[in-house]
Amino acid sequence: MYPVSIENVTVAYHKKPVLQNVTMQVPEGKLIGIIGPNGAGKSTLIKAVLGLTPSASGTVSIYGKSSEKERKRIGYVPQRGSVDWDFPTSALDVVLMGRYGHIGWCRRLKKRDIDFAEACLDKVGMLDYAKRQISQLSGGQQQRVFLARALCQDADIYFMDEPFVGVDAATERAIITLLTELKQKGKTVLVVHHDLQTAKEYFDWMLLLNMRKIAFGPTEHVFTIENLQKTYGGRLAFLKDHLLAEGGTG
Repeated sequence: MYPVSIENVTVAYHKKPVLQNVTMQVPEGKLIGIIGPNGAGKSTLIKAVLGLTPSASGTVSIYGKSSEKERKRIGYVPQRGSVDWDFPTSALDVVLMGRYGHIGWCRRLKKRDIDFAEACLDKVGMLDYAKRQISQLSGGQQQRVFLARALCQDADIYFMDEPFVGVDAATERAIITLLTELKQKGKTVLVVHHDLQTAKEYFDWMLLLNMRKIAFGPTEHVFTIENLQKTYGGRLAFLKDHLLAEGGTG
């Protein structure tokens, strides 16, 4: 039974398809990059899997069940730009939201929940900012808090939508180290990513997407000039020499 199974999923906005007949079975314990140009449907795919965006056709299952039934097994880090950072709440309160899938929204948090949330903040280097309002944090700090919230969910599958955008180099290194640790613990991590120059280094599996699935599998088989050309078309030309110099094939 796969952590994520997607069968012939099509998503359309105003009757215009943005994803077409995507089918894939995601193996367990992999760090997977979702790669493609702007408008390729990368974020839409994640939202369709999570049930946040309705599909025109097709089915999605999480360990053989609907995402609604397996919600507590899923951690999600949205794009920073989609979050209202002016909402009056502290970093610790944001992270504690990750516990409600386990305890229920109407139940009181216990000391062990708070201790766990603080441990997650400490894991991302943000414990000293636990009481700080999220609006007062830098972009990189905000991203670390949302990553801590996902860790606090103690999920089996993590979906992260461009977690490296707008962060400094130190935060990017901290994030990829943490994602690698999650994979080593047997977690399945899917990450929307836009930087081809780091993609090969960061991910052991890749999905190349441009409205349709171009290729999916181990990075060494998927990350080829031929597949990237199918994904990006003429927009890939400026990177081709660099990718070949870095050992890309195709």
